[in-house]
Amino acid sequence: MNKSGNILLAHGGGGRLMHELIRDVIVPRLSNPVLDSLEDAAVIDVGRGPLAFTTDSYVVKPIFFRGGNIGRLSVCGTVNDLAVQGARPVALSLAFIIEEGFEIAKLEKIVASIAEAAEEAGVYIATGDLKVVENGGADGIFINTAGIGRVIEGTRVSSSNARQGDAVLINGPIAEHGLAIMCEREGVEFGTEIGSDCAPLAGMVGEILRAVPDVHCMKDPTRGGLAGALHEIAEKSRVTIEVHESDLPLTDATRSACDLLGLDPLSVANEGKVIVVCPGNRAQKALDAMKNHRYGREARIIGEVSGSRAEVLLRTAVGGLRIIDMPYGELLPRIC
Repeated sequence: MNKSGNILLAHGGGGRLMHELIRDVIVPRLSNPVLDSLEDAAVIDVGRGPLAFTTDSYVVKPIFFRGGNIGRLSVCGTVNDLAVQGARPVALSLAFIIEEGFEIAKLEKIVASIAEAAEEAGVYIATGDLKVVENGGADGIFINTAGIGRVIEGTRVSSSNARQGDAVLINGPIAEHGLAIMCEREGVEFGTEIGSDCAPLAGMVGEILRAVPDVHCMKDPTRGGLAGALHEIAEKSRVTIEVHESDLPLTDATRSACDLLGLDPLSVANEGKVIVVCPGNRAQKALDAMKNHRYGREARIIGEVSGSRAEVLLRTAVGGLRIIDMPYGELLPRIC
């Protein structure tokens, strides 16, 4: 990476550029054993069992979209980062950066969505902050959240734990959130509604871990989509992940929209999906646990860990193999 250059929108997209910026510029100056694992949430031992801790900022544009808004997104995103580390979310912080002139009625609607999502996720808002900046300084409203959760006893999930013979599962159709944001932003209509999949997944993840305590990895495929998340697991675990094209859950509307716009659905963001990597002989139990939850009714086994080379492959519908590349940046900026 050229360190003498400037930050690009692509640096925030969850792809290779973002990973290089974090690896080469940020982590070397802040390095410590907790940070260096670079998981979705840090696991910290505080003496009475490990806690998970995470933080995230939300700058989505537009702030209201089909299937959610910036408030629901801020709760779901942080709760899910805790859940995929095997933690039961407990509490969140909530900080607003609001632009002068923002309508109070919109803020009330956002806060109502936050309250509803927090109740659904079983967390409470423990502390917060509010800042107002001059007109033009925040594009309406930005939200920052941090979350803590208690790691479920007996679980040890990490992006570096995938093993040959593991199965790869996902809880439902991919690429819906990114497409919903794009359609809302650009005013695109496809003759059918494409809505965000934004959802808090801690309850479903808890059911999965009760059924299969020895899950190896979990990952929410947000920025960078399924391709970016699988690459992160493959690189950290030093394994080959093979995904079956015929098993990928994709709605007809999403498939048609991606074809029309020239997008690869594997690289489009999700906000209500979790990738689960578990021993192959436990995959059916994990799948059953997913399907028994409202957010996993369309869950599928989509592939397996098949080798020891760090790469992600797609088994095409006609039986061929092609490499799935790590996304370079984000197909669409400011999707979360």
